[in-house]
Amino acid sequence: MELIKDGWFHEKSKMWPHQATSLEVSEVLACEKSKYQDILIFKNEAFGTVLVLDGAIQLSEKDERVYNENIVHIPIMSHPNPKRVLIIGGGDGGALREAVKHSCVEEVVMCEIDEKVVQLSKKFLPGLSAGFSHPKTKLIIGDAIQYIKECGDSSFDVIISDTSDPEGPAEFLFEKEHYGLLKKVLRPDGILCSQAGCIWIDISLICKMMEFSRVLFPTVDYATFNVPTYPYGALGFLLCSNSEGVNFREPLRTFSDVELDKLDISIYSRDYHRGVFLTVPHFIKKVM
Repeated sequence: MELIKDGWFHEKSKMWPHQATSLEVSEVLACEKSKYQDILIFKNEAFGTVLVLDGAIQLSEKDERVYNENIVHIPIMSHPNPKRVLIIGGGDGGALREAVKHSCVEEVVMCEIDEKVVQLSKKFLPGLSAGFSHPKTKLIIGDAIQYIKECGDSSFDVIISDTSDPEGPAEFLFEKEHYGLLKKVLRPDGILCSQAGCIWIDISLICKMMEFSRVLFPTVDYATFNVPTYPYGALGFLLCSNSEGVNFREPLRTFSDVELDKLDISIYSRDYHRGVFLTVPHFIKKVM
């Protein structure tokens, strides 16, 4: 376990140079190599269970809801009548857990290439993986790109691209060609929400994604929020719609406080939905 030294996990990567994130390891729960990546799961006293893929932190129990609740509820609440949802990646189950909470959603298809991530999440991250057993869930273990190519046109109301960082095998998932494929399987009023980098280190990536998305989709927007265990403590989402004039910044439906508590939603709300667009800094708006 080269990533752990003197009882501390150190996340270092050329994707975010000149800085690192370190977490103390109280217990190693799993350290395995799948067909696709190295998987490390450990306990930290401050952040709970932490999932690491190929040396990069994917989530911690402490702050995973910031990512998972927003990547799901923002696009679903921006769609007038979402019935069928596709999640690309997301093998930990967090996004799936949130998607099945919507009464209007009838089916959630998840396509995850690495079955080992799903297996280990079920074992060590039960708070995230409960959605795998939900009757709305259809889990496909396989290549999402191939699955999308085989899908019929206009198959989904909402697509959530819950992918790893844009390096190596996942790099194609951040390219115009891939977004063209996603556009085809979206219904005429369909919405795509994709992980889209960090404003402090990925400006060129964000600009590139915004540029080609505006060629493909009539409506495009960008949101950003804070996630403490991610590089520079921030991450953003790209939102695209096949329909013109969609206002992602104002949800079409809202949860009451009672519903938020009943559904165990602790981060997302109507105000939070609005706020993630308002916090995009001026310098980012200029370059976009």
